[in-house]
Amino acid sequence: MSKAAIYEAFSSILATKQQFAIVTHTNPDGDALGSALALAETLTQAGHEATVLIPNMYPSFLAWMPGLDKALIFESQAQAVRSVLENSTYVFCLDFNGFKRAGSMSDDLAKTKRPFVLIDHHIDPETESFALMYHDLAVSSTSELVYLFLKGLQLDHFINEDVASCLYVGIMTDTGSFSFALKNPDTFRIVADLVQKGIDAERLHRLVYDTFSENRLRLLGHAITNRMMILETYKSAIIALSLHDLNEFNFQIGDTEGIVNYPLSMEKINFAVLITEKKDQIRLSFRSKGSFSVNDFARKHFDGGGHHNAAGGNSYLGMKETISRLLKIIPDYAQDLDYNY
Repeated sequence: MSKAAIYEAFSSILATKQQFAIVTHTNPDGDALGSALALAETLTQAGHEATVLIPNMYPSFLAWMPGLDKALIFESQAQAVRSVLENSTYVFCLDFNGFKRAGSMSDDLAKTKRPFVLIDHHIDPETESFALMYHDLAVSSTSELVYLFLKGLQLDHFINEDVASCLYVGIMTDTGSFSFALKNPDTFRIVADLVQKGIDAERLHRLVYDTFSENRLRLLGHAITNRMMILETYKSAIIALSLHDLNEFNFQIGDTEGIVNYPLSMEKINFAVLITEKKDQIRLSFRSKGSFSVNDFARKHFDGGGHHNAAGGNSYLGMKETISRLLKIIPDYAQDLDYNY
C-alpha cells in the first residue's frame, strides 16, 4: 500500500474517536520512546485516547521525556496493559517489525484481536501481522517516520514543543548524535523544523548524554580497559560483560547503552560486538562501519537483526561458549571485514 493510500485510510479512521494502544519494543531506546510518546500526544490533542505501552523499564536518562509518566510498563502493570489492549480499536507497533521484539509482551500482542498498525524502519517486517504498514528503510529513525506520518495526515499543527522534543530525541539517539544514518537530507530539514517549534536542542542533548552516574562511567572504563578483546587480523573488537561485572558497578537499565560504539572509534576496527550476560540468556549488540552488514550477521548466527550497521542478537549458551562460538565465526568473514573505511 502506498503512503498516499495509508494517509487516506487513516484519515478515515481518525474521522471518529478511537482508542489507540501504542507499543514499543523491549528495552526501549530513545527512538522507541520518542516516536511513541510523540504519536500518543498528537493523537490525544486530535481528540482520541492514546496510551503508550512499554514491555519493560526504560533507561533512567530518558525518564524526563514528556508524557512518559503516563505510559504503562508491562513488567509491573501487566493487567493494566492487557486492559488497554483489549479496549483499543487499533494497536500501533513502533520501532519494531515483529511481535517477538516486544519481549514479555509478545504473547499478549499475538492474542490481541485488534488491527495492528506498523510504523518502523527495520528490515523485513512481519507483513502478515499488520493491517497497515508505514515502513521505510531510507529514513534515519522511527521518529522521523512519525513526523512524516503526522505531516501526511495534516496533523503536524499539533506538533508542539513536547512532541517536537520527543521526536528530536528519537532522531538524535538513532543517528548516534547525528553521526550516522544521515544519507537523506530531509532528516536535517525535519530537525530544523523541530528546532523552529521551540525545542532547546542543547538542553535535550545534555539530558540524554550528560547524565551518567558515576557507576555507569566506571563500568564504561572497566569495559574498555579490562573486557575489550581486539582481533586485529579481522578488524574486530569484542567486549564481554558478565553478570558479575554488571553487579560490581550496580548496573541499571541503560548503563551499557553506547558501549558497543567505542571500539569503532579506532581506525583499525570495522566490526564491534558487545556481549552482556542476562539471567536467562546472553545479549549481543553488533555495530559496523561501512560495507559489513551486521544485520545479516545477526540474522544468520544469533537469531537477531536490525539495520545494516547496527543490530542485535541472542545466545542461549553460556558466556564462555558464546564468546568461543563468536571467535569461530568471525574468521569466516575475514575477507568481508578487510576494508578501509
